[in-house]
Amino acid sequence: MGEGLGGEGSLGTYIMPRLPTSYPALQSLRALLCGFAQIFLQQHPGCGLLVLLAILIGAPELLPGALLGGLTSTWVAQRRGYPPPDIAIGLYGYNGILLGLLLSLKLPWTPLLPVLIVASATLSSLLLAPWMRRMRQHGWLPAFTFPFVLLGWLLALLAQLELSAAPPASAPDAPALSLLQLILAVLRGLGQVIFLDSPLAGLCLLLGLRLADGRMALWALLGSSGGFALALFSGWPGEGALAGLYGYNATLAAIALAQVHRNLWVPALGILLALLLQPGFSALGLPALTMPFILACWLIRAGAQSWQQAVRNSAAP
Repeated sequence: MGEGLGGEGSLGTYIMPRLPTSYPALQSLRALLCGFAQIFLQQHPGCGLLVLLAILIGAPELLPGALLGGLTSTWVAQRRGYPPPDIAIGLYGYNGILLGLLLSLKLPWTPLLPVLIVASATLSSLLLAPWMRRMRQHGWLPAFTFPFVLLGWLLALLAQLELSAAPPASAPDAPALSLLQLILAVLRGLGQVIFLDSPLAGLCLLLGLRLADGRMALWALLGSSGGFALALFSGWPGEGALAGLYGYNATLAAIALAQVHRNLWVPALGILLALLLQPGFSALGLPALTMPFILACWLIRAGAQSWQQAVRNSAAP
């Protein structure tokens, strides 16, 4: 997911040290951890380890599916001969991990579940490779988590899965919110990126982002809190806001846009767009997943490209 908006590869300052080729197991482990980090558009293996730990804290039953998905999508990329630098920084891991999490969340552990995880994770790598090639050669928009969303929708259709997250029935009304409840809601917004509603897991994710890039950790907090505040301001259900359901797309949009744009208004616009787009999927009968984040970034990227082209045309003699 660390494609950013201006090119492929995570845009953080962390530079991955090269390991001796005599340790392929360590290379594979690092690539897997980077795949967990790339869910939050980072390529730091320490961040990936904390993402893995957050799953272990918030929903340990989802971890086997996440590992199977990440290992499968990475292995397929290796076997297909995709660019080793892309594999090394986890670009072929995160969609498989997200699919493994989603399927483990919605289906019981039967012999069919590993088959579905392996099949969907394989397809995610096969879809991502040509997209990235066309992005680099022809200026396509970044894929981000689109393979995960597309395959998630397909699985929902084929297996009749209910992918919409349900807010906790015991959540209090918005007028009675305390500062602690606000903080917990913001942390849940981080956790909902990987289907976790545990504030402790959200805190673990925040620490992982801080380890990779302190600026991105700050933007993640701003994205989640902005999504929460705008949801309440718009009169949307307080239960969903407290569960973090309006924070995770805003969080991803803030991180993705802040990696490319140093000003404040572009990530802020991404947060707003991600939040405004999210209810439309319910109207269409589709689970939003991370599509509002993707569309927000695509719209801003396409708008910036159109503006630059118009400026160049007006400047031409």
